[in-house]
Amino acid sequence: MSSGPKIYTKTGDKGTSATFTGERRSKDDRLFEALGATDELSCAIGVANEFAFESGLETITTQLEQIQCILQDVGSALATPKSSANPKQLARTIFDADHVTDLEGWIDDFTRSLPPLRNFILPSGGKTSVSLHLARAKCRTAERRVVAVINAGDTDETLGKYLNRLSDYLFTAARFSCQAEGRQEKVYKRIRKEEEK
Repeated sequence: MSSGPKIYTKTGDKGTSATFTGERRSKDDRLFEALGATDELSCAIGVANEFAFESGLETITTQLEQIQCILQDVGSALATPKSSANPKQLARTIFDADHVTDLEGWIDDFTRSLPPLRNFILPSGGKTSVSLHLARAKCRTAERRVVAVINAGDTDETLGKYLNRLSDYLFTAARFSCQAEGRQEKVYKRIRKEEEK
């Protein structure tokens, strides 16, 4: 039997949780909403990465693993609110803006091999592509939650910029995986009723 620490602490039984600074807040606080949305995003990316791995999309799997690690850094920055953090804590969790530049480079690399986007496309094109589209939608949710924390002055706007660019990456990676797997993107078509024709 394991003698290590228990996974449950019971400290959150009354509906509060602690930040890295030791401050306790209600679990429905915007900070924990942002942390939860970021965690959901990482889980969605993990699912997409498994499909990408099965399809042999090594470039995407390598990038997605890096992104999941970076999202842990996003979480660390979020969990260190400026309103209660000391300079040492803030310095330890500062978010590297170069991560945004890396995403832009990956997006540009994928885009060079893709046909121009002339229509709205539906989440489609195989399991990897669809799961990346789902992760993209999760990313937009996380971005909205993080923006609330930014607007409250508790974290740096670079986090919002990273998530904004990440959703663009996930969209482009979804299109790239569709093409790499020899699948077809489904294009949006307005469904017209008989009387409208």
